Amino acid sequence: MKTLANLEGELKSWAILEERLGDAMELAEMGDESLENDLQKEVIALQEEIEKREFDAMLSREYDRGDALLAIHAGAGGNDAQDWAEMLQRMYLRWGEKRGFKTETLDLTPGEEAGIKSTTISVSGLYAYGYLRSEKGVHRLVRISPFDSSNRRHTSFVLVEILPQVDDDNDINLNPTDLRIDTFRSGGAGGQSVQKNDTAVRITHLPTGIVASCQNERSQTQNREMALKVLKGRLVALKQQERKGKIEELRGEYQKAEWGSQIRSYVLHPYQMVKDHRTDFEVGNAEAVLNGDLDPFIENYLRMTLGEKDS
Repeated sequence: MKTLANLEGELKSWAILEERLGDAMELAEMGDESLENDLQKEVIALQEEIEKREFDAMLSREYDRGDALLAIHAGAGGNDAQDWAEMLQRMYLRWGEKRGFKTETLDLTPGEEAGIKSTTISVSGLYAYGYLRSEKGVHRLVRISPFDSSNRRHTSFVLVEILPQVDDDNDINLNPTDLRIDTFRSGGAGGQSVQKNDTAVRITHLPTGIVASCQNERSQTQNREMALKVLKGRLVALKQQERKGKIEELRGEYQKAEWGSQIRSYVLHPYQMVKDHRTDFEVGNAEAVLNGDLDPFIENYLRMTLGEKDS
């Protein structure tokens, strides 16, 4: 039903666009100079809309049209890395808001002194996975550390995982005997926000060692369902790696978040710059990027990889 609703909505939007194009053609054929300004504005708007749809048409890989799971893990860099992980969390939430995507935090482990150690966020909307898959990898930050009393420059690393949300995949068969399910109390800041019962759920897939957890929902059943969804997404990612023959360890360990493996660098000192090392695309306004202006990076990467097989 969800797929049907998405397709019906897309067909309706194409019908509206076709109608707008027809109306613009009629205005142009009238030759009325008083309508020239309105016609020029409509032509520009139509060009932008067609370019957007042309780009969306590139997102034709498996799972591209579906929802995504965004996982952020602080890497090398201590408090700076955990603070950087929280900055990235804010960046992606703002990007999702601008895109009109629905976001929900499924799991969050706060840092000991600042920031977060890890978080998993559900991103729902048409083409959410197709756009976000460009963000998978290590993100590097260079800045004057707010945690260094000597005001020295520090480099921090954070790993971003992008997984498809899989409701039903015939290739992913979860045998109950392969799962270890642990329950625990959800963390919180104290007071009423702390759960008194073991509602949080952690699921371990024993054959691969892949772990998924969820502690956002109020009931253990809901958390179990969401943790299973995260686990399926990670198993799909593992399956894609195996298809390409690039899987190195069957335990599914991901690229280390450390020097030399970054896909993108964010420099805040001694100058401002954000550069994607895969496409060489860069901008000087780092603040805008950290406020969610990610589309130019995403589009450059996706255009570069157009025609490649799933990665």
